[in-house]
Amino acid sequence: MNYQTFEPHSDLKPFVSCYWTLELPKQSEPQKQRIVPDGCIELAFILGDDIKRYTSENEFILQPRAMVLGQTIEPFYIEPTGFVKTFAVRFYPYGFANFVSEPISNLANKETPINLLFEAENADDLEQKIIKSENTEQRISIIENFLLDRLNNEKTIDRIVKNTIHSLISANGSTSINSILKDDLSKRRQLERNFKKQIGVSPKQLGKVIRLQTALKMLLDQKPKNLTDIAYESEYFDQAHFIKDFREFAGINPKEFINHENLALSALFYK
Repeated sequence: MNYQTFEPHSDLKPFVSCYWTLELPKQSEPQKQRIVPDGCIELAFILGDDIKRYTSENEFILQPRAMVLGQTIEPFYIEPTGFVKTFAVRFYPYGFANFVSEPISNLANKETPINLLFEAENADDLEQKIIKSENTEQRISIIENFLLDRLNNEKTIDRIVKNTIHSLISANGSTSINSILKDDLSKRRQLERNFKKQIGVSPKQLGKVIRLQTALKMLLDQKPKNLTDIAYESEYFDQAHFIKDFREFAGINPKEFINHENLALSALFYK
């Protein structure tokens, strides 16, 4: 499994966390992989064989080969049909809203083909350029030109939403919305409305996902920690609350997560 990340152009750093690539040889017996929410939105291009995304225990769809993966608030399963080769852009929670007019809430919990979000001609042209590129460096150059062309300096994310995102990230998701707004509690309804429109999930849901990321990284750390220590260091009220949130987003308890064979891909991303 070959997973690599790349830094974005300085003008895109406020919006883009990184670019990443993943290559995996075809396996004789491919396994489902559980993908755990990470709070980000991704623009992904499938350059290898098709990838299944399960909608139930036995039913699946084939993911679009050029798509946007919206915010997710529950785990889902994918399974490669052969050779895996993917190039993707990982946006910060507030980042992708700068590049599309579609409400971000409409993208939640699903894959959306890029030709439904950008002008069809531009989307098709972008997909073909990415496919025909000789290497990752060319793909990064192509996607950055595309994003920079779309970036409108006059369009900015609502200041309240952006400040809330920064506060949640800096506090590892543990800060309450009331404490973020401080003396501006009358703005909570405005925050909730704009946040859902621009981010795709509620502030509370995003806070839970960000805090879970902190706990996941501790679980995957080489230094052993017990669940109580991880819960408190991630600023959960107690171990029971930690396990409850973990099961909500990962679908299993923390101890099961560590060595679960179909979580190898999620574990790779979090490491």
